[in-house]
Amino acid sequence: MSRARGVFVRSIVGTAALMAMGGLAQAQETLKIGLLATLEGPFAAPGQDGMRGADLALKEKNGMAGGKKIEFVKVSSDATPDKAVNATRKAVEQDKVQIMIGPLSGDEGVAVKNYAKTQPNITFVNGSSGAQSTTLVDPAPNFYRFNTEGAQWMVGLGEHALGKGYKKLYLISEDYGFPYSQVQGFMASYCAKGGKVVDKAWVPLGTKDYASVIAKIPKEVDALLVVLGGSDAVNFLTQYEQAGGDKPMIGGSITVDQTVLNFKGKRRESLLGTASAGPMADSIDTAQWKKFVSDYKANFKDGFPSPSLFAYLYYINTKATLDALDAVKGDLSNGQKAYRDALQKTNFAGPAGVVKIDANRNGVGDTYITEVSKAPDGSFYNKVVKTIPNVSQTLGLSDADFKKMGLGSRDVPDCR
Repeated sequence: MSRARGVFVRSIVGTAALMAMGGLAQAQETLKIGLLATLEGPFAAPGQDGMRGADLALKEKNGMAGGKKIEFVKVSSDATPDKAVNATRKAVEQDKVQIMIGPLSGDEGVAVKNYAKTQPNITFVNGSSGAQSTTLVDPAPNFYRFNTEGAQWMVGLGEHALGKGYKKLYLISEDYGFPYSQVQGFMASYCAKGGKVVDKAWVPLGTKDYASVIAKIPKEVDALLVVLGGSDAVNFLTQYEQAGGDKPMIGGSITVDQTVLNFKGKRRESLLGTASAGPMADSIDTAQWKKFVSDYKANFKDGFPSPSLFAYLYYINTKATLDALDAVKGDLSNGQKAYRDALQKTNFAGPAGVVKIDANRNGVGDTYITEVSKAPDGSFYNKVVKTIPNVSQTLGLSDADFKKMGLGSRDVPDCR
């Protein structure tokens, strides 16, 4: 071979090698996605399970989406808006994530939505936060919530409570956005059909001592409406047991969730039959749900007997995030326009029903009315007693009637 021909051949081989290496590098390009959950404070256990749900969605994709390797940049909050925004800001402005998933809690969601407006080139997808106003009042065009919210989760539970003979209730609830939504979703139909909430006890998030609240529970009420979650719910249940409380309860969506259900104590047995409602239930009898539960148990030996609400919500929001990346082959150019168009069109059969969003980028889906039951192995779970299909943010009311009622708050609705 002549010297000139040898140089030519080596040049061709070298160019091919560089092209191959370039193709490999492109195939292994890493996309950073921020992942925020509460790993501190009263919702630490729910936050850990939310992370499990997100991890499971990514594992199902073999760590890839849109032709890119996905790296979660995990950050933590403590259920307070300021901490949630600071953690989100770190992920966006320092770690340079291009997509942000989270947060977990209601007021955090409102705060992160407002921060999203200052970062128009970043797409924000909810974790599990369920305050109604996040997407219903001054929504951010780059904030997407594929789960239904707290008020939607309680639709139909008021009628169920009346059917159990609970005509007078006493409310004990945390004092922030998500419980306001939960209480509204319950009371909208409960009050309209003759039920009475004789009084309300609003307590700060992270309350440890419930003695004064328990002492004020009226004797004449039929049951308690308890809208507490995480360690707050466990603290109340434990102290109510110690005080000899015997009123039956109606629970908020996270009051008898898996993160609370299996706490130890005598009061735990009295939870059997407790009605609640939410966007999922432990006993859903579909192939999709059974696979989700099986995969969760196989991957997380330190998890709960069944995936919590938080694992489920982080899972569907993360799956939507990744599916849309696949749809646009990882294209985040032009202010992520194509990606956001794909998010808006996202529609898939999730573990607990179809996952889709409305014009405000908020979930529309089924609500499950449940009652606490005991499995043969002694674990507690929420058994489906009724399904309310396709619940929107107007809670089954006309737009005019919903606007007349207004957003949920300490005093809305009221039916003393």
